[in-house]
Amino acid sequence: MRWHGQALVGFDLETTGTDPQEARIVTAAVVEMRDGSVLARREWLADPGVLIPAQASAIHGISSERAAAEGRPAREVVDEVAAALTAHWQRGVPVVAYNAAFDLTLLAAELRRHGLPSLGDRLGGAAIGPVIDPYTIDRAVDRYRRGKRNLEAVCAEYGVVLDGAHEAAADAQAAVLVACAIAERHRTVAALSPGELHTRQVEWYASWAADFQAFLRRKGSPDAVVDPQWPLREPESEMAAG
Repeated sequence: MRWHGQALVGFDLETTGTDPQEARIVTAAVVEMRDGSVLARREWLADPGVLIPAQASAIHGISSERAAAEGRPAREVVDEVAAALTAHWQRGVPVVAYNAAFDLTLLAAELRRHGLPSLGDRLGGAAIGPVIDPYTIDRAVDRYRRGKRNLEAVCAEYGVVLDGAHEAAADAQAAVLVACAIAERHRTVAALSPGELHTRQVEWYASWAADFQAFLRRKGSPDAVVDPQWPLREPESEMAAG
């Protein structure tokens, strides 16, 4: 059976901002699915310990007041989300995240912030994965398609209904459905094992980053740098130390 017919786990975060090294988790969801059906779902609402900017609240609908009143301590949420993901990886179940480099990098930053074990430490030093990122795959297999590449647009392209965009559980579920739809349309993607697909995405993301960096420099930003790391961007200080 090919990977898109097996169990997959959707993962999504809604956050306080767009910088994955600085933003905080507000809501999170981990949704286990098979054949388009939800098998299990876990959701979290965190008190991030900082004000949620109005522009972020406008996207995901969670205000600072609600997060403070109803959210659980951020450290507990971060620990539980990381534990949930690594438990699935230990079982060999791929984690599907749309624009995985954002969500996983942000989660890793939160683990460091709260002095918690990293994803790699929780896996006994093994590399994280397999990860399936429909955002990265779609850019590689349909490189020249015009238009937006956000989750809503790619759902529309592949005929996936997205109810409740920017709700973590809805986005996590949609990420899985889009990944499966891409595999149905592009048989070369479906034919790969999850491990092979993970490796290809590392290559595809690095190639996209190099091309986009070159584009930005041609367009008047000579110092532009696009991080090629996927699915997890390490902070520059850690890269230097390593």
